[in-house]
Order: sequence, then C-alpha cells, then structure tokens
Amino acid sequence: MSVSEKDNAVQIEQLNGTKASCWSCGDMRAAHFCDSCGSLQPAVPTDYFSFFGLGRKLNVDVSRLERDFYQFSRKLHPDVFARATGKEQDWSLQKTSQLNDAYRTLKDPIARTEYLLKLEGVHMEEQSKQATEHARQTGEVKKQVVPPDLLEEVFELNMQLEEARMNKKMGEADESLTRDLQQTKKNLEGKYGALDRELKGYWDQWDALIGRDASDEDRKPVRDKMVDLLNRRKYVQHLVRDVNDVLE
Repeated sequence: MSVSEKDNAVQIEQLNGTKASCWSCGDMRAAHFCDSCGSLQPAVPTDYFSFFGLGRKLNVDVSRLERDFYQFSRKLHPDVFARATGKEQDWSLQKTSQLNDAYRTLKDPIARTEYLLKLEGVHMEEQSKQATEHARQTGEVKKQVVPPDLLEEVFELNMQLEEARMNKKMGEADESLTRDLQQTKKNLEGKYGALDRELKGYWDQWDALIGRDASDEDRKPVRDKMVDLLNRRKYVQHLVRDVNDVLE
C-alpha cells in the first residue's frame, strides 16, 4: 500500500467514523483497492485532492495527474466489474464519477484554486449569488467593485462601449473607435495574464504554509489575497467579454 493510499484510507476512516478495513478480507484497506486481496473498496465522500492521494496544495504536477487519471479510469471502469457483485458495480460507477469530477477540477488552475478555497470555507459562486439576490430584493442594479488599478481605464472603456453600441444600433462604423477597443482588449488580456502569474505566487505561499502545517489564522492572509485576485480576474474577464460583444 502506497503512502498516499494509506493516508487516504485514514481519511476515509475519519469520514466514516469506522475502521478502514476491507469488506472482503478484513485487512487494512487502501483508498480504492484492498492491498491484500485487490477488491474494489466502497465509494465514500472525500475531497478531490485526497481522491488522487494529494495534499491540499495548489502546485500540482498536471502530467502526473493525467497519468494517474488514465490509470484509475482503466481500473475503475464499469466494464471491468460487469460480472462483479451489485455493490461493486455501484462503487465502480460512483468512483468513476468522483474520478471524472476530481480530474476535471484539479487539472484547471482556476477551478483548482476555487475548489481549494471552497474546502477552506470560501464559496466564490456564493459571493456572486449574494450580490444578485441583493439586487433582486432592492431593485438596485447589480454592482461589481471596480479594482482600483482599473478605475480610470474602466471609466473610459464604458464610454467607448456605449458609443460603439450606439453606432451599431445606427448602422454606423467608426474605425478609430474599433482600433481603440481592440487595443483596450489587448491591454486587458495582458492584465489577465499578469493576474494568473500573480496567482501562482500565492500558490507558492500557500503550499509553503501547508507544508509546515500552519494554522488557519496564518493561512487566512494568503487565502484572502487569492479571493481578491480571483474576483479581480473575473471582473477583467467580464470586461473582455463586453469588448468582444461590441466588436463582433
């Protein structure tokens, strides 16, 4: 049994409040297959990092993740258990679903970061839902906080977008305005890339804290920085979308 499998088995034991023993032979089992008899083990709630035997760190070896994904896919595929017991067939389906969800999330840098923040108690989607619900209840227009470094640029861009929309409605073309918007889009995409590079710096800080088993209080500043960056990134993403809509 590998170290990661042992760690995962312990997590399963903690989640279930039961001893992590193989249902088939009674030996200490691994997360997915018994190390003694090879039997498929029950699917239990576990986080995506643990499913792959990973710690909750953000720097992930994606090539290794992909390799592990395909290995698991072959071993867990329902066809492998076509003649197995009904419960093993169910576990195969459940684990395959867990595998696909975990891989899809962890291979994507932003989805991985948002998922880890969710494990930390931060729900990015809930922030947006709260703003939407507040706007619905009050009748106010839903507002997004403009990142300070974009205030001047956003003010000018909104004027350009309004002019471009009016031109489209009137069937008029303004080549100069189109060039300005194309340049603005290029600048925004540059900011987008810079934010991604900044995020990777926070990953390093986060992983270092996890490596020394830092407290929640010590992790909070880095966590808050990632939340702020992801919100800024989403705002820039929306700006690029608005520019693309006008340029189409």
